[in-house]
Amino acid sequence: MTDFSSVAMMRQNTLRRVLREILLRGPISRAELARITGVSKPTMSEVFRELEEDGWVQVSGRRQGKVGRSAMVYSVAPQRALVFGADVGGTKIRAALVDMTGEIVAETVVATEPSGGDFVVAQIADLADDLAREADVGRSRILAGTIGLPGAFDAATGRLMMVPNIEGLEGSAIRDRLEARLGFSVSIGNDVNMAAKGEQWRGAGAGLSSFAFIALGTGIGMGVINENRILSGARGAAGEIATLPVGADPYDSRTFRSGALETAVGSAAIKDRYEALGGERDLDVRRIIDRLSEDDHRAARVLDEVARCVGAAILAVCAVVDPARVILGGSIGSRQEVLSRVRMAVAGCMPAPPSITISQLGSRAGLLGTLAEGSENLWNELFEADGDSGLVRQRAGGEAGEVA
Repeated sequence: MTDFSSVAMMRQNTLRRVLREILLRGPISRAELARITGVSKPTMSEVFRELEEDGWVQVSGRRQGKVGRSAMVYSVAPQRALVFGADVGGTKIRAALVDMTGEIVAETVVATEPSGGDFVVAQIADLADDLAREADVGRSRILAGTIGLPGAFDAATGRLMMVPNIEGLEGSAIRDRLEARLGFSVSIGNDVNMAAKGEQWRGAGAGLSSFAFIALGTGIGMGVINENRILSGARGAAGEIATLPVGADPYDSRTFRSGALETAVGSAAIKDRYEALGGERDLDVRRIIDRLSEDDHRAARVLDEVARCVGAAILAVCAVVDPARVILGGSIGSRQEVLSRVRMAVAGCMPAPPSITISQLGSRAGLLGTLAEGSENLWNELFEADGDSGLVRQRAGGEAGEVA
């Protein structure tokens, strides 16, 4: 007796294998695919019929053969499956859709809903709808998403912790809430980890298997790529260097909320240090750094002290994870005046310091990281998952052939 479940699984695996090769190698002909995959010509014809009916592949031209005959070549229809990414901050949300080739098809920046909680969850869902309309695609084409948030997501409990900038999300089962509103699989990442992922994808970390991204601005945070993967830790809090015992007393209860290092190098600390030295009051940090060009010795002293603290923190990071490069970002870390001082500080406390550079992506690093992470998750869902998943699930849902 025929085991129809086994037959269906074999067909599913064949579909996935063929589509994977088209995505990796396309444009490509059926004959080339048959040779690479070992799939017979009759089976390949049936596979292509299904893939074309469901909108996964498209004819992209013809290739001239050696004896004058030409063959049609195929590529993946890039907008058949889209990934949603959102970098959620206390004041802004950057969101975008990316297609199967890594091309951004729609992007936006909006102010974060100040009411927080469910209002932010609803806002993220609305952004997915808005971006689908902007890209002129069906909403059901979005098959996966990643959200970057300023907190630590504990995968074991599904809860978001350490969220100082957005009300109503502390302790929230944020992934479940988002998936219920969005209708597709969602992964959650720390915002600085996502910035590190963005640098790995299209920034100063491209081609490196190990590096650290340090964001220095209002506070300080770090994302680590170790052996090509984000280092998350047991509770999703790896990289929270704000609490390193550098620059302030870690036993002082006044440092418990922000962390000893952040107390010493964050924007509030820079302003306090500058004013304590007799500098002009109520200047923002950008203007204090600008004062360096006016030979302001107070600003120079403050930035030197901050750089020494950051240098000591980098020394500690290198002792634990040994990154090939340290990338500085954030409103303070991305300043050349800060970079030069941090380089000097690190050279003074390490015999063989890593290279230190500034982010190439600026404020878009976190968004690009969510898109990269979401694209990897979609790839795994379509091509790496075992059993009855991927294309089968999309076909069974009745939306596989939908055309926007």
